[in-house]
Amino acid sequence: MTTPARALLRSAPRALASQGDVGSPCVSICRMDAGGLCEGCLRSLPEIAGWSRMDDAARRVVWGAILQRAQAREVAA
Repeated sequence: MTTPARALLRSAPRALASQGDVGSPCVSICRMDAGGLCEGCLRSLPEIAGWSRMDDAARRVVWGAILQRAQAREVAA
């Protein structure tokens, strides 16, 4: 079974390499965990709330953070 973190690990390199429109990491699993991150996309509430106002460079920064979070979750699993 693919976990959200594993799916994000596959999607992140594509988003980080994108030269155009950087897509949302949302996977429609919208629940916040005890650490303040969405269980589906591993974004914080400020990252989720600000996404629509971010430019592509800022979105890549968030994707970089998501990649690190997903890697940490996979190591811990």
